[in-house]
Amino acid sequence: MKEFAQLFAALDQTMKTSEKVSAMVDYFSRADAADAAWAVYFLSGRKPRQIVKTRLLREWARECAAVPDWLFVECYEAVGDLAETISLLLPPPECSDDRPLSACVSQLQSLATMPEPDQKKAVLSAWNRLNASERFLWNKLIMGGLRVGVSQSLVIRALAKVSGVPPTIIAHCLMGNWLPTPEFYTTLIASELRERTPSQPYPFFLAYPLEDPLEQLGQPADWQAEWKWDGIRAQIVRRASDCFIWSRGEELVTERYPEVAAAARRLPEGTVLDGELLPWKNGQVRPFAELQKRIGRKLLTKKFLAEIPVVFLAYDLLEHAESDCRCQPLCQRRTLLETLIQTINEPHLLLSELIAFTTWQELTMIRQQSRQRSVEGLMLKRRDSPYRVGRVRGDWWKWKIEPWTIDAVLTAAQRGHGKRASLYTDYTFSVWDQGRLVTIAKAYSGLSDAEIREVDAFIRANTLEKFGPVRTVKPELVFELGFEGIQPSTRHKSGIAVRFPRILRPRFDKSWKDADSLDTLKRFLNQVSS
Repeated sequence: MKEFAQLFAALDQTMKTSEKVSAMVDYFSRADAADAAWAVYFLSGRKPRQIVKTRLLREWARECAAVPDWLFVECYEAVGDLAETISLLLPPPECSDDRPLSACVSQLQSLATMPEPDQKKAVLSAWNRLNASERFLWNKLIMGGLRVGVSQSLVIRALAKVSGVPPTIIAHCLMGNWLPTPEFYTTLIASELRERTPSQPYPFFLAYPLEDPLEQLGQPADWQAEWKWDGIRAQIVRRASDCFIWSRGEELVTERYPEVAAAARRLPEGTVLDGELLPWKNGQVRPFAELQKRIGRKLLTKKFLAEIPVVFLAYDLLEHAESDCRCQPLCQRRTLLETLIQTINEPHLLLSELIAFTTWQELTMIRQQSRQRSVEGLMLKRRDSPYRVGRVRGDWWKWKIEPWTIDAVLTAAQRGHGKRASLYTDYTFSVWDQGRLVTIAKAYSGLSDAEIREVDAFIRANTLEKFGPVRTVKPELVFELGFEGIQPSTRHKSGIAVRFPRILRPRFDKSWKDADSLDTLKRFLNQVSS
């Protein structure tokens, strides 16, 4: 546990990828297989579910620290993270804990089946043996909220350096469901690819945003263009007389989309498709908000499935006739994919449309149809490209349409989390509607550190009211917001919800009286509807 806490601190203290990789290489070079397996599990973004109720942890921590509830709340608001607040308030440990990470995790898992008095005794005992950084990790694991400041691609790089196994093989082994056992880790860093489980997907190939002029890509004939769909990226895996649907977040979602799963079972054995899950009705894509209703729904009745049908729009073939075909050129994979989809002829398994164009200028004009088609822009893929692992420059580009923008007034704020826990960084924005300001979005990204400090000072000096962690402020600061989509909403008082709102820039030059109105958003909404 000490060594993993030291690794966590080292990763948290640097922004340099080389230093993060070096810290992980050092850890994996020394850790035994049992600890290394759990470290890979946590570093790659996996985490256990919450084991102990938050309310109980707060109560036990207040008792142990001997502080009143109001002071605990003040400390929590100042720190912004409950696990860190508890670790800082607790008295120093009376002894140290030299147990390995795997033993600590094993104890954590046993907490789930304990009655409350035994849970309390075990948690207090652990707090009394762990230092502040170890307590922080322990608390995060209990709460199911551990996040490590490292991407999975960096974890793969570190494991590849330690083992000598190519990163592509490491990445493939880490896809899908696996258990963090010593045997798994030993096999992971072995020189040969471990035996594939039937459900195992492939690592996704991700595109970079297109920033350079189209002409720098070369000849248009070398490229394939498709619409960039606004859905859930997924893979369909058809093996062992079964089918599995994996989201890009490596969540197995087969049961959430039974109509797609039924269509996928008609695919030949040994087939893996890459594509997009989309709400689709009457031959057209529907707003992403409809798909969100499917995501959170536990009971999928026939009526509900009929109201919000979902299709899988396939745009690549990764495995064909039980053979990995990712190394074949895209144009060949596409030909096989077209034949496959046309042969099975399933209404819930469709083919992503290719866009015909001969010049970059022509494609630029076509891209202007994106909003009318309810898509995010275009995907550009080199016709001779293999299907790579992760985000790799050069072969796949996403060319998204410019965001809609409005000027909105800051009307409320609350503190951020982690390193920004002492600053007001989560903002609520409003626009005018018949002489009053109505809330239309919340955003927290887009400002520089200097701008955040300037806005934080304004909020503290111009607070009107406090509602728990939220402060309402004088409506004076104007910001330009960008967002990707817009749709009607009965959940918002404004009647409108925007998708992916973010701050583009502060408009300190603009009066709050000159901010945009709700009518501006309604015009955007009418453009989508038409």
